[in-house]
Amino acid sequence: MNDNKWITPFLKGNISRILLILFLSILALLTAAMLTFTSGFLISKSAIPVENILMVYVPIVGVRTFGVSRAVFSYLEKLAGHNTVLRILSKMRIRLFGILEPQALFLKSRFKMGDMLGILADDIEQLQNIYLRTIFPTFATTVMYLLVICAIGILDLPFALLMAFYLGLLLFVSPLLSLFLMKKKQVEFKQRRNGLYQSLTDSILGISDWVISGRSDYFIKDYEKEEEKVALISHQLVLFTRWRNFTSQIVAVLIIVSLIFWSSQEYLEGHIPVTLIAAIILVALPILESFLVVSDAFEKLPAYQDSLTRLKKLQAPPSVSQHTTAQRVLDEDGEIKLEHVSYRYHEEGAFSVEDACLHIPKGKKIALIGRSGAGKSTLLKLIQGVIEPTSGSVTFNGEPASLFAEDSSTLLSVLNQNPHLFDTTLRNNILVGVENASDERLREVIKLAQLEELVQQLPSGIDTFMQETGQRFSGGERQRVALARILLQNTPIVLMDEPNASLDPKTEKELLKTIFSALSGKTIIWITHHLVGVEEMDEILFMDEGKIILRGTHQELLTNSTRYQQLYALDHPEF
Repeated sequence: MNDNKWITPFLKGNISRILLILFLSILALLTAAMLTFTSGFLISKSAIPVENILMVYVPIVGVRTFGVSRAVFSYLEKLAGHNTVLRILSKMRIRLFGILEPQALFLKSRFKMGDMLGILADDIEQLQNIYLRTIFPTFATTVMYLLVICAIGILDLPFALLMAFYLGLLLFVSPLLSLFLMKKKQVEFKQRRNGLYQSLTDSILGISDWVISGRSDYFIKDYEKEEEKVALISHQLVLFTRWRNFTSQIVAVLIIVSLIFWSSQEYLEGHIPVTLIAAIILVALPILESFLVVSDAFEKLPAYQDSLTRLKKLQAPPSVSQHTTAQRVLDEDGEIKLEHVSYRYHEEGAFSVEDACLHIPKGKKIALIGRSGAGKSTLLKLIQGVIEPTSGSVTFNGEPASLFAEDSSTLLSVLNQNPHLFDTTLRNNILVGVENASDERLREVIKLAQLEELVQQLPSGIDTFMQETGQRFSGGERQRVALARILLQNTPIVLMDEPNASLDPKTEKELLKTIFSALSGKTIIWITHHLVGVEEMDEILFMDEGKIILRGTHQELLTNSTRYQQLYALDHPEF
């Protein structure tokens, strides 16, 4: 498997533990072999008259010693193996979170939820099998292969070459054939299973719409059809494994038969005593058992490789130079420029944003209005840098916006329509913004977000649990908690994606008043469908079919645009 950042660094970082595991694996195999060898010798020796009782007593002690040693070494090997792998997995998960957290918005535009669940729940778990089922057993078996061939070679070189051929079939040929023949099936199986993750998560999120539409049966049938395809591939893999194991068992039988004939011939020629015949045959059993599992380990390599490929698609966090550039942008004016920006999601599709030009100096507040599908959200993504324009440029102080897409948390924050509140305390939910914030700073943002009265009414104050998805609080209260998070982050730019949607008029006006007061001095880019609160904006842009067709201050548009007057009147009946 190619060198990569998800395997090699963790191997190097745990080299002493891994060497210990490999040493214990070899000892477990050797003691298992010696147990059967000594048992075979004891059985044979007990069947004939002995000159001295010690000739039987010593093998009995040997059987007990190797029996206990085998169990001890096997236990220690598994203990050390799982301890090391769990350490590696914990570091992998920390590394994965370190990649995902700073670029959450960027990843959302590239991966479906099912993909992310697959990476988090399946791909990282798959990597532990590389160690437990492939690297450790294969290394130990290879060492045993060399020891066995050398041991037999001392007695009979031609027979050692024959054993090298038979065992080579099990250690090299069978695994490589399994890998070659089943590679496509393994990859297809894993990819189709990941497709089921995507389909299931997507449909669960919209389950109410399936039920309301009366087409839930259609979803179930379609899902079951795809599940049958996955089951068919799984059956084919199982069938191949059975045939491969059957072939391997035939090779194992040939090895046993060859050992019977060879040991018998060695006895007839006077090279070994008769008591070693059973010992030589029985010693092969635990050794062969270790060889038979290697093929199965190699067959799974394509699935591991697919997991690694998916993990590699997650780009690492920005380099130090990127952080330095972001800090320079923060230290300067924070000017945002869109110069003749156009974007379309498909090469032959219509433009979602077309020839947009925008200049947003630090501290300016703008509103983007227009019907659904007008291009507002796409324009916001372009500013965030999560998508790059088809033509034109989006810059922060002359630097491409995409440069900050993977670590935008120091530059901009987002207040959206449905902020997620976790099933933990109010304190922890606010601290999502900045984990190590002081209590003084926490009280300050609570005051700015006008959450003081709410906190005082809660049974445990700020340490009250919010319940799953923040069910304990109303829509307006949830938005204020999300606002406190943003205030804690203290980014110079705040993107607002309809945070006032789905609120009653009174709550909406109170929330907007709080937001504009708390975010005073910051750059605000606000997406909204209607015009409550737009009087606070420095500039209003009206979008339609991807184009900015109206722009100006509230007073300018109210004076010069009949269309704007009509829209404003809808949200302000008293106007």
